[in-house]
Amino acid sequence: MPPRDASPRAWQRMLSGRRLDLLDPSPLDVEIEDIAHGLARVARWNGQTRGPHVFSVAQHSLLVEAVAGAIDPALSPEARLIVLLHDAPEYVIGDIISPFKAVLGDGYKGIENRLLSAIHLRFGLPPAAPKPLAALAKTADKASAYWEATRLAGFAEAEAARFFGRPPVEPPGVDALIAPWTAGEAEAAFLDRFRALDGARKGNDAPQVAPGRNRPTLDA
Repeated sequence: MPPRDASPRAWQRMLSGRRLDLLDPSPLDVEIEDIAHGLARVARWNGQTRGPHVFSVAQHSLLVEAVAGAIDPALSPEARLIVLLHDAPEYVIGDIISPFKAVLGDGYKGIENRLLSAIHLRFGLPPAAPKPLAALAKTADKASAYWEATRLAGFAEAEAARFFGRPPVEPPGVDALIAPWTAGEAEAAFLDRFRALDGARKGNDAPQVAPGRNRPTLDA
């Protein structure tokens, strides 16, 4: 019998054919199509949301980017792209609710940060978001969590405000951004938005998010 490999497998095979090492991720193994596909199939709130479809991390990412843009309309396309990708590592490690993240501690956070850095580098972004932008993304993330909690996850407004605070602004079309989409709709919308922002920061013309059922156009 051949000797068994003593080291455990730490990579995941993507539909693109890439093998992404979770412990030492290479930017060369990151593809936006894999990210969009994965995030559109990862459920927020462990799937404990109302509606016939899960509320995906892909849709949440679009909501957070829209909120960040409403808070600071002067955000550059690159800054918006960084916000859009704030939860991108979850395409391989899933969405773990905050109480459980606290239990897992720094080990989980280290893996998440290494993945996010590899994702940023793959698309020509700084390894980590500048602190002011990271703070803005956090504010937008909490605002999005408030709306998701109260409109999808069964939280009372007072309870959601205690955990997430009350949103400082409400972007246009927020109701359409919160109504859960199919996985295919979420994947397509995320890809469209990524390409629009990536094209805008490079000075290229790029398509906006195509309107569809529950999918408003998101202006860059």
